[in-house]
Amino acid sequence: MDKVNYFFHLGILLHNFLLACFSMTTTNITTDQSALLALREHIITSEPHQIFAKNWSVKTSACEWLGVTCGCRHRRVTGLNISNMGLTGTIPPQLGNLSFLISLDMMGNNFHGELPNDLARLRRLRILNLGVNNFTGELPSWLGSLQKLQYLSLRNNSFTGFIPPSISNISNLEVLWLSFNSFQGSIPNGIGNLHYLKRLIIEANFVTGSVPSDIFNISSLELISLRSNSLSGSLPDMCLRLQQLSWLSLSYNNLIGQIPSNMSKCGRVQVLSLSINHFSGSIPKEIGELKQLEELYLGVNSLTGRILKFCLWV
Repeated sequence: MDKVNYFFHLGILLHNFLLACFSMTTTNITTDQSALLALREHIITSEPHQIFAKNWSVKTSACEWLGVTCGCRHRRVTGLNISNMGLTGTIPPQLGNLSFLISLDMMGNNFHGELPNDLARLRRLRILNLGVNNFTGELPSWLGSLQKLQYLSLRNNSFTGFIPPSISNISNLEVLWLSFNSFQGSIPNGIGNLHYLKRLIIEANFVTGSVPSDIFNISSLELISLRSNSLSGSLPDMCLRLQQLSWLSLSYNNLIGQIPSNMSKCGRVQVLSLSINHFSGSIPKEIGELKQLEELYLGVNSLTGRILKFCLWV
């Protein structure tokens, strides 16, 4: 009899546990669906072919909706890709409820407005691509709380203000792409703490001040492009640790002084662009030792000398 009672009560516990799990799963799926429907309401009037009005329907699971990816284990929304669809609208705060989201790609649309603070709750996010839109306002400091981010692209928008120092807290970041906005002020020194950074692209802004020397200590860097800003000051010896660097572009700035003589240490550089600055002195002969160099831009400076191995391009 005791054994019968044991299994009876065990069965009740398992039954209640399964009901609780089912209830939790239902709530979670409903939460994700509601967040996506809120986004749909923000773009439905401008969406050119009414794809979302027809496809994002409560009659089907959100995991089957266009651009939506769900995880196999929890059946939660882990990816949202609505890039290059000609959409116009704003990001609703409910999007921050997609707590399992790993990748958010809204590139190549006409979204506008400021980024809602609720996106700070997307702590699992690894990819955030909001490039080529019309977002405005300053970059929020909460971006630094998304510490799992590996790819951050906010290029080709209308962001203003300063690049927040909190970006240096995104310790796993590999790509930082902020080109073609209206950022001003200096590049935060803390960016040098991003030890996994491979691509640093902050072109065509109004960034001032010197190039932070600690950037040149990030040994993982493969591409640095800070062209078309108002950077000033001289360059430090910068190739001691940049063994992976293949692209360096600092053209269209106000840099002065001599080009560092240790350029030969950047042995993998294929593109070196330092044109349209105020560099002076002799062209370092060490540039001629860059065996993988394919493109060299040194024009519109006050340099003297020549390099026999390569043509000089403006």
